[in-house]
Amino acid sequence: MLRDHVTTRDPVYLAFRHPGPVETWAGGAVLLVVAALVVFLMLFDWNWLRGPIGRWASVKYDRQIVLAGDLDVKPFSWTPSVIVRGLSIGGPDWARERNTAEVDVLRASVRLHRLLAGQIEMPLLALTRPRAVLISDKDGRQSWALNPDEPDDGEGVKLPVIQQLVIDDGHIVYDDQRRGLTLDASVSARESDASGGDAGFVLAGDGSLNRSPLTLRVEGGRFINIRRNRPYRFNAVLEGAGSRLTADGAITRPFDLGRFTATMSLQGQSLADLYLLTGLALPTTPPYRLSGALKRDRSVWTFNDFSGRVGASDLSGDLRVEAKDRLRVDAQLASRRLDLDDLMAILGARTQTAASGQETTTISPGPPGKLLPDAPLQAERLRTMDGTLTYKAAEVKANDLDVRRVDLGARLEEGVLNLDPVSFVFNRGELNGTARINANRDVPYSAVDFRLSGYPLESIIPARGGTQPISGRVLGRARLEGSGASIHDFAAGSKGSMSVVLPQGQMRAAFAELLGVNASAGLLKLLSGDQSTSEIRCGVADFTVAGGTATARTFVVDTDVVLATGRGSIDLGAETLNLTIDGESKKPRLLRLWTPIHVRGSLTAPSVGVDTGQVVAQAGVTGVLAAVVAPIAALFSFVDPGLAEDADCGRLIASAR
Repeated sequence: MLRDHVTTRDPVYLAFRHPGPVETWAGGAVLLVVAALVVFLMLFDWNWLRGPIGRWASVKYDRQIVLAGDLDVKPFSWTPSVIVRGLSIGGPDWARERNTAEVDVLRASVRLHRLLAGQIEMPLLALTRPRAVLISDKDGRQSWALNPDEPDDGEGVKLPVIQQLVIDDGHIVYDDQRRGLTLDASVSARESDASGGDAGFVLAGDGSLNRSPLTLRVEGGRFINIRRNRPYRFNAVLEGAGSRLTADGAITRPFDLGRFTATMSLQGQSLADLYLLTGLALPTTPPYRLSGALKRDRSVWTFNDFSGRVGASDLSGDLRVEAKDRLRVDAQLASRRLDLDDLMAILGARTQTAASGQETTTISPGPPGKLLPDAPLQAERLRTMDGTLTYKAAEVKANDLDVRRVDLGARLEEGVLNLDPVSFVFNRGELNGTARINANRDVPYSAVDFRLSGYPLESIIPARGGTQPISGRVLGRARLEGSGASIHDFAAGSKGSMSVVLPQGQMRAAFAELLGVNASAGLLKLLSGDQSTSEIRCGVADFTVAGGTATARTFVVDTDVVLATGRGSIDLGAETLNLTIDGESKKPRLLRLWTPIHVRGSLTAPSVGVDTGQVVAQAGVTGVLAAVVAPIAALFSFVDPGLAEDADCGRLIASAR
C-alpha cells in the first residue's frame, strides 16, 4: 500500500521517473559540477597548498613547519596516497637551533573504506633519509611534544596499523639533559639487505650516560603484512652506566607501543645505577644479575617472577611500576639465604663481592678506623616517586651478630620514607624498630626508634681460654633524630637518648674484682686461673644525646663484689669515647688502688687504663705513713673496708629511657 502511494503520488519519485525541464537542467548542472571537480582535482597542482598547509601547521603547533619540495596527492583510489618531499619540523622556542624532524621523501597511503569507518590503516609508510633530534631539557620539557600542555599519561605511543614500513637511512639524536643521557643512532626498516637476505627493523647507536659509554641495539622482523592481532617480535640490548639490559619479547598488538611482553635479564655493579636508565630510585647494592618476565600494559609495567643474585645473596620477587603523573613502585622481595654484608651495603657500607668458588661479600662500613657508613643518601631521587616495599630473608648466612632472619617494610610518599618494620631476629633476641626519613629538605631529616631485647653478651664478647668472661641478656633502646645525608652525619648531629640494660648476668670473678681495681683479689684469681664467676645484679647505661654527643646520665654495673659507677661521654661524630669508671668494693680487700678506670679512644679500638698519677699519689701517701707513723700503718692506704652497698637495680632499670 505504501509502495503504491509512493509510485502514484510522491512528487520526488514522479520527478525522478518523469523529469521535466527543471529537473533535467538541475541534474545536468550537478553532473557538470561533479565532472568539473573531478577534472580540477586531477589537474590541480597540489604544490599550491604547501604554503598554506605549512603556515597553518606552524601556527597550530607553535613551531616552524615547512613543505619545501613537491607535494603529490592521488585521491582517486581505494588507497589514496600522498608523497611529500622536503618536510621539516622545527623545534619549540627553547630549542630552535635544530629541527626536531626532517624527511627527504615521505610516501604514505591509507585504505579508504577503513578511513570512512573512522579507522586508519596504512598499506604503506616509507621514509627516505628521516632525521630526528629529540631533546629533553633539565626542566623536563620535550622538544617532540606537539602539545606540551597535555600531561604525559604514561600509556605509550599508539600508532595506526602500518602493513609495510620502510625506513631508508634514518638517523636519531636523543639528548636527555636531566639524566645526562645522549644517543646517536641509525634506524632502518627494509624488506631485505643488498645481498637479498632478511633485514627487518634495526635501531643501533651509541652515546653516553652520566659520562660513561652507552650502546643500544634493537632488532625486529620485517614490516610486511603486519596485522593488529599478530604479535611483532623484537630483541634489545642496552649497555651503559655499569649496567646491561637484554630483552627478548613481542609487541602484543603491533604499533601499540603501550603493550608488550618480554623476558628481561639485567646485570651491573649496583642497582642504584639503573636510576639513570629507568628513573627508579633503587638502593646502592653489590654487583647483581636478575632475570624475569617484563610486561607493559599502558601505564603499568611489571617485572614478575624475577630471580637472581645481589652480591652473595639470592633475590626473587615481583615489581610493579605505574608511570602516570607521579612514578609509583611497589615491590615484594625475598631471599632464601641472605649475606648480611649485602644488606649493609644498602646502608652505605663499602662492599666487595668475590666470585671465587662460593660468592662472598666483604664490607668496610666507613672510612678506615670508622664504624658508621658515610655514603650519602641521594635524597633528590626519593622525591621523584612513591611506593612500597616488603622484604623477607628466611635464612641468614653465619655472621658475627648471629642474625638468623630479617623482615623489612618501607613506604615512600611525597618524599618521606617510613621504614616499618625493621626487624632482625637473632639466634637469641631481637632488634625491632622504625625509621622516618624526610627527604624534602636540602639535607634529609631522620628519626629512628629501635629496641633491642634479649640479646646475649656472649655474641659480642667471645670466650677466652674456654671461659666466657661475661654473660647475660641485654635490653636496649635508641631514640634519635637529626639532619644528615649519611648515617655518620645523622649520628654526628643527632639528639635524643640511648640506653642499655643488663637485668642480670654473670662475670668472671677476676674481672669483677679488677672492675673495682682490687689488685690483690683480682690479680690472684687471674694469675691462678680461677674460673669462678660473680653475679651481675644489674647493669645500666643511660645516655642523653645532644649535638651528636651522648653524655652518661646513669652508668652503673652492680656485681656481688663490686659496685661500679661511671661518667663521661661518647662523641658519635668523631666515633670516640671518654668514660671514667669508679669501682667500690662490697667486701674488705687488702690491696686496692684508689684510682678510676678510663675507657678512651675510638669506638673500633678503645683503650682501657688507670690514672697513673693517682696511683703514684697513693704510693706517696704510703711512703709518708711508713716514715712518720709505722710501716704497718702504710698498708692502710691500700686497704678497702668494703662498705659499698647494693644498687637499687629496680629503680635504675625503670628509669632507663
